[in-house]
Amino acid sequence: MKSLEHTEQVNLMQWWALACRGFGIPEALLFAIPNGGQRNIIVAAKLKAEGVRAGVPDLFLAFPRQGAAGLFIEMKKAHGGRPSDKQQTMLAQLADNGYATAICHGWIEAKATIEHYLRG
Repeated sequence: MKSLEHTEQVNLMQWWALACRGFGIPEALLFAIPNGGQRNIIVAAKLKAEGVRAGVPDLFLAFPRQGAAGLFIEMKKAHGGRPSDKQQTMLAQLADNGYATAICHGWIEAKATIEHYLRG
């Protein structure tokens, strides 16, 4: 994950650590999926064998709401950044199978997305 995306995601998780209480949801139900990043070829091969898939979003909120089984979020830096073709395909497949999905540019947008998902 690029440094700017990392910072945005860290900010979101810091907000969530406090906000989750107001929603009555355990903090652990919003979690990162460490699917990206640079790895050496041996580690990459092991992870692929374990089931790591290209395009999987960065975060998952494992809490059903509004007829969705949960919310997947692909984080991007606040200004710029766009999902790869594999990310777009994965998000479409997840949505087709009952999950809410979002591409969020920055933690403020991700916060608003989570609030809207949980409040309706």
